[in-house]
Amino acid sequence: MIVAFSVTPLGVGEDVGEYVADAVRVVRESGLPNRTDAMFTSVEGEWDEVMDVVRRAVAAVEQRAPRVSLVLKADIRPSVTDGLTSKVATVERHLASPGE
Repeated sequence: MIVAFSVTPLGVGEDVGEYVADAVRVVRESGLPNRTDAMFTSVEGEWDEVMDVVRRAVAAVEQRAPRVSLVLKADIRPSVTDGLTSKVATVERHLASPGE
């Protein structure tokens, strides 16, 4: 499964990068395949391990912020691995060969 999620601290002002870094650090230290962009962090693995990482990432932000917002989207496809890379590769292949 791939989970894309965004953790936003509330009540801490506009500059939230330091808080978001706490969440991303948890994801990166998990050892699971992951990718972070301007809007979401995606993490890939089995249900329990991915949800545990999300829970711990939220908890890391919760330690320093009075309120936390979580947005989560999941692609649940049993037996699919390396989806973070293969899904993007498929799109790139189509972009390289328009009209196919």
